[in-house]
Amino acid sequence: MDTQFEAAESHAAAPMPRRRAADRAMHALIAGRLEWLRRFPIARWAPVPLRLIVGYGFMEHGFAKLARGPDAFPAILQALGVPAPHLMGWLTIGVEIVGGLFVLLGALIPLASIPMAAVLLVAMITVHLPYGFSSIKLQAVTAAGAQFGPPGFETNLLYLACLAALVLGGSGPFAVGGLLAKRRKIARSSSDAEPSAGCRGAGGLDGATARWTQRPTGRGLT
Repeated sequence: MDTQFEAAESHAAAPMPRRRAADRAMHALIAGRLEWLRRFPIARWAPVPLRLIVGYGFMEHGFAKLARGPDAFPAILQALGVPAPHLMGWLTIGVEIVGGLFVLLGALIPLASIPMAAVLLVAMITVHLPYGFSSIKLQAVTAAGAQFGPPGFETNLLYLACLAALVLGGSGPFAVGGLLAKRRKIARSSSDAEPSAGCRGAGGLDGATARWTQRPTGRGLT
């Protein structure tokens, strides 16, 4: 009985080294993947698609308003009861085109997001809020194509969330604002280094002069 029990124990314990080796291999694989992620972080690229969709979306809406004619969008604002419809219409178009371009390039996003968010909030309150949340309301599919209902405020909230993410998390790589910040940092560091180099040079000259004046001469010893 003892021999049979020992044989069973040895047979059960035989796969343990293989399991440990497999666990070590799995841990090494996971550690290698984590090291690769730390070396090449992909999270910093997250703002790039946000910039692309928000910037292009705003610019597309602005150019679409221009394509319908200079009086089409102000007439809509006048029907909604917006004061100074022509002025507000052109301001809205300018914010959409210029602000979208700034977001697309990653320049002055915290500043550009303020009028862009204002345009989204006004459109959400005055137009989309009565139609609920969903922006896609498929009602029927006919021979002429799909028929949709009035859009809700879902898209406005998505744009606002993207703008908030860009303001809080930064504009990411390939951003004009980041390039300008790096240039300012390099210029500031070089300007700070020049006076210190001048001080070191002045100190070196003074030190050499002091050592020369304190050096004993042969005349003083005779």
